[in-house]
Amino acid sequence: MEFKAVAFVAAEQPEAQQALERLRTRYGSAPAEKADVVVALGGDGFMLHSLHRFMEFAIPIYGMNRGSVGFLMNVYDENDLLARLAKANASSVHPLRMTAWDADGEVHQALAINEVSLLRQTRQAASIRILVDGVVRMDEMICDGVLVATPAGSTAYNLSTAGPIIPLGAGLLALTPISAFRPRRWRGALLPGRAAVEFNVISPEKRPVSAVADFTEVRQVIRVAVAEDRSISLTLLFDPENGLDERIIKEQFEP
Repeated sequence: MEFKAVAFVAAEQPEAQQALERLRTRYGSAPAEKADVVVALGGDGFMLHSLHRFMEFAIPIYGMNRGSVGFLMNVYDENDLLARLAKANASSVHPLRMTAWDADGEVHQALAINEVSLLRQTRQAASIRILVDGVVRMDEMICDGVLVATPAGSTAYNLSTAGPIIPLGAGLLALTPISAFRPRRWRGALLPGRAAVEFNVISPEKRPVSAVADFTEVRQVIRVAVAEDRSISLTLLFDPENGLDERIIKEQFEP
């Protein structure tokens, strides 16, 4: 695939901004709305920000690591960039759509590329009921929270809470508890990618809970619905020798 018009964007840290200036001088830079590809310079957090920012353009994004974490990024190299872009492999991901109802009766919607998480707001543990496809699967879980992660997000917050790593094409979602007190031995579940997950907050006045979809937080939620939005497809580009599937497999064998 040949990309003629490239848009460069960068995180705020000096290392990324300096790389941005050099690459724009060397290759030029088109506006995102007219570009064939976006090259994002930063870490995984900036890649996540870029995926949200350019979602409406349905434009592929190629990341180069100029940050502290680079699981979603390629190795930084200023040479032969157009040739690297032409050889890159595409990986598609679908975001999660969160619909959250708060205590005031307002309805909020947001998209999450990594995960939707419910978190306790106070010293009181959260009390949450879990439904999958309309069926109550857990009547009550006492916990710090719970999350639903996409395969792309399974190596982020989900992994730090002992959730499973999911290969990109597996068609699965991770449902992972966060510091569950009861039931003590439940470690979560793998769900079909098309599953509809619903969380009901029990005793929200006494045990308030917030819901977070990537960058969007809704406080004092009483009900949260989460499902994959397959009408939206995001494309990430990776060098052939280090694609996202390979990284996910490699991550599971790291000591």
